[in-house]
Amino acid sequence: MTGRVLLSPPDIGALEEEYVLRALRSGWPAPGGPEVALFEAELAAAVGVPHAVAVSSGTAALHLILRAAGVGPGDEVAVPTLTFAATVNAVRYVGATPVLVDVDPGDGTLDVDLLGAALAARPALRAVLPVDLFGRCADHARVASLCARYGVAHLVDAAESLGARRDGVPAGTAGRAAALSFNGNKILTTSGGGAVVSGDAALAERCRHLANQARLPGAEYAHDEVGYNYRLSALLAALGRAQLRRLPALLERRRTVRARYVAAFAGRPGVRLPGAGDPDANCWLTPLAVDPAAAGWSAGELGAALALADVETRPMWRPMHRQPAFADCPAHLSGAADALHRDGLVLPNGSATDDAAFGRLFDRLHDFLDRRGAPAGRAAAGR
Repeated sequence: MTGRVLLSPPDIGALEEEYVLRALRSGWPAPGGPEVALFEAELAAAVGVPHAVAVSSGTAALHLILRAAGVGPGDEVAVPTLTFAATVNAVRYVGATPVLVDVDPGDGTLDVDLLGAALAARPALRAVLPVDLFGRCADHARVASLCARYGVAHLVDAAESLGARRDGVPAGTAGRAAALSFNGNKILTTSGGGAVVSGDAALAERCRHLANQARLPGAEYAHDEVGYNYRLSALLAALGRAQLRRLPALLERRRTVRARYVAAFAGRPGVRLPGAGDPDANCWLTPLAVDPAAAGWSAGELGAALALADVETRPMWRPMHRQPAFADCPAHLSGAADALHRDGLVLPNGSATDDAAFGRLFDRLHDFLDRRGAPAGRAAAGR
């Protein structure tokens, strides 16, 4: 036994220790300073955009891009119903109304056809905020086309997709601006943190201004509007810089683990891995969708079996239209998100998890499949 297998634990090593210790000894651990500026420059280069603004969380980044885009009371914002609550909370923060749109059953990202119907029916829609789910980018090319047709802002919740691509377009580069998250369970972590990334200089500068209490330049404490304390500390920026240097290796490790899952479930009836056919996903986590009638077992039963081996799993996000906080939001639904939540399970994919721990996970997985499902070759699954 090598300890509990977590979904996505932080992957921290000697390089991170070196960077954080150096920042601590510099005498400038607070927000601002050279570490934050260097992190922003290196992050912008890694994403492929001119501007990055490091902030205290991915939720803060979402709030900032909505406000900087001019979204406010009386406006509506289209968001996928299958997401973490932060996406919808940020819309409420600016006084706008979330419009919940169902998802593509194939990969769980925003259903662009339903989005088109929502845009045609709702003249109050001011922005669209797709989510890159579990490391798979949404179809931003089609979203951008609709946003241009209806004259609405295209913003992106890229909290889960750093390092991914779709159709050659890197995560964080689509739309007017994107929000990244560096929470402790993300591929790149600053323990807590996030960033706004954008090709729009004016929007990025406005986000920076708002994140610093909307303080005007100069010695006097003068503020021209309501702002927020959303800055990132130098110590956390230093941690992020070290993580950025290791990002290619962290991504490769996760993609290797994803390949083992694909092999393990190959040929098993009633099982699919949403988005698993995308070689450019970052494989933050591995979502599984099960048809119990065809598979002979349910997602919940697999989760319970893996728990006996001290392996963490979780259901997919509970759809926002099923949340008491958002049950009153207008919605355009197909049933896809409900089905993914009902029949889905999220499996561990952490780069910090060692081979022995993953070996225990896959041993238990194969034993479960052999007992409960139709047989499939183990050799191909790497057992």
